[in-house]
Amino acid sequence: MSEFKRIPPEQAQALREQGAVVVDIRDPQSFANGHISGSQHLDNHSLAAFIAAADFDQPLIVTCYHGNSSQNAAAYLAHQGFAEVYSLDGGFDLWRAQYPDQVSAGAAE
Repeated sequence: MSEFKRIPPEQAQALREQGAVVVDIRDPQSFANGHISGSQHLDNHSLAAFIAAADFDQPLIVTCYHGNSSQNAAAYLAHQGFAEVYSLDGGFDLWRAQYPDQVSAGAAE
């Protein structure tokens, strides 16, 4: 079983540029109001399908509101077999403050 790592927004941005997948575990309304551009909304309803379709070798960044809940989700996903899992320190709030041009709005697809 691999472990997850906590990373700051700067490192997450570098990983995104290299093709990392970003998943957002906040509630659907918060995701719709604003999320990291290109991120996927992930909740209990979409989790099984996400895992079934995932590339376990692709880096995975988990984000929430402030970087607390994402740690539990990251640990779970690492336990599911993802090779590289990261929890975004500061969560979406810090991301939005540092990278306002990398935020999108709209409901999950």
